Amino acid sequence: MTLSNSSLLDRAETLDASDPLRAYRDLFIGVDDPSVSAYLDGNSLGRPTKASAERINSFVTNSWGGRLIRGWDEQWYELPITIGDTLAAVTLGAAAGQTTIGDSTTVLLYKLARGALALRPGRSEIVVDRDNFPTDRYVMESIAEELGLTLRWIDSDRRGGVSVDQLSASVSDQTALVVLSHVSYRSGYLLDAAAIARVTHEVGALLLLDLCHSVGSVPLELDKWGVDLAVGCTYKYLNGGPGSPAFAYVRAEYQRDFVQPIWGWMGRDDSFAMAQGYEPAPGIRRVISGTPPILGMIALQDTLNLIEEVGMGAVRAKSVALTEYALELVRELLVPLDVEIGSPEDAAERGGHIIIDHPRFESVIARLWHKGVIPDFRAPRGLRLGLSPLSTSFREVCVGVGAIRDELAD
Repeated sequence: MTLSNSSLLDRAETLDASDPLRAYRDLFIGVDDPSVSAYLDGNSLGRPTKASAERINSFVTNSWGGRLIRGWDEQWYELPITIGDTLAAVTLGAAAGQTTIGDSTTVLLYKLARGALALRPGRSEIVVDRDNFPTDRYVMESIAEELGLTLRWIDSDRRGGVSVDQLSASVSDQTALVVLSHVSYRSGYLLDAAAIARVTHEVGALLLLDLCHSVGSVPLELDKWGVDLAVGCTYKYLNGGPGSPAFAYVRAEYQRDFVQPIWGWMGRDDSFAMAQGYEPAPGIRRVISGTPPILGMIALQDTLNLIEEVGMGAVRAKSVALTEYALELVRELLVPLDVEIGSPEDAAERGGHIIIDHPRFESVIARLWHKGVIPDFRAPRGLRLGLSPLSTSFREVCVGVGAIRDELAD
C-alpha cells in the first residue's frame, strides 16, 4: 500500500476500531506476523487458534501419551459424534444425532450420494451444476458411470449460481438426487437452500448440499430448510487445520434405511464384537467406516467454542461488512484498471468471499504472495478474496486490495 493511500488505511483502522469482534483476532496465531500483511485466503485454510495449539499439545502429551489405548474407551470412540453434535448445534441449525466427523469431503460425498441413491430405487438421474467444485462433479461422474445413471447438468452463471427456476427446469420424476453447493466456491453465490429443497422434494428427489464454503461464515438451518443430506470441510472457516476431517449430516428420518457403501468396523452395530457379517449401527454412526482421525478433530473444537460465544448472527454481520468493504475498494481502486467483479454485489446473495477477474491475475499471484499478500487464484483469471470473520481485519483487506492495485499499475 503506497503512502498516497494513507487516507484509505485511516478509514480501515477506523472500521477495525469499531468492530465488535476485533478482540477475537488476537486469539489466532500469526496475525502479528510482519511477513504476512494481508491473509485473504481464510476460505481455503483458516488460521490456527492459540487455544488449539495448547489443546493439541495437551492431547499428545496427556490423552495420547498418558492414556494410550485406554483413550478409546474413555472418550475417543464417541468423539466423531459428540463433536458432530456440537458443530450441528453451533453452525448447522441441526438437532443432535444427525452429524458425524470423519473422512475427507470427497469420501463423504461418495458415501452420502450412494446412500441417497439407494433410497430412491428406479430413478435414473443425478442433477448437478457444471460450475460446482470439481470434486463434487467428479464424484457424481464416477457414481453415474458406476451405476449406469444419467447426469443432468445445469449450466449456471459463473458470476452467480443455480437459481430456483433453473433447478425447476432440470428436475423430473426421474431425478433421484440433486447435488449443489450452498455457497459457490468460485463466485460466492449464496443458494436459496429452503426453496431449492422444496423444488427437489416436489419431484420426490433428495437434496445433498456441499457446505464447505458456508459452514462457519453464513447461518445455516438444515433442519428448518428441509435439507436431506450435507457434507462440508472443517479447515476453512472452522480452522481445523490442513486436511482436517469433514463432516456428514443425514436427516434423522432417513437414517433407519440409509446404508452407505463403505462398510467398516466402526460403523457396525457393536463395533468391538468383531462379529461375522456387517450390520449397520443405528443412527448417524452408520456413516462412519474405519477408525476416525481423532487428532485431526482436535483444533476445530476451539473455533466452535468461539462461534458459540459470538453467535452466527454476529459472524455473518462481520462477514458482510468485510465483503462490502472489499467490494467498495475494488470499485475504487481496481475497476478503473479493468478488473471485473465476479461475485453477486447484493450481500443477501453472497457468502463469505468474493472473486475478481483480470487477465493478468495469474501472473501476479506469486508476486503478491512474495509480498505477504495472500489471496488465491482460480482459473481462468480470478483472484478470490476469502475473508474469515473472526481473524480478518479491515486493514488487511485495505492493504491487500491496495497491493493488487499496485501490481496491476506496475
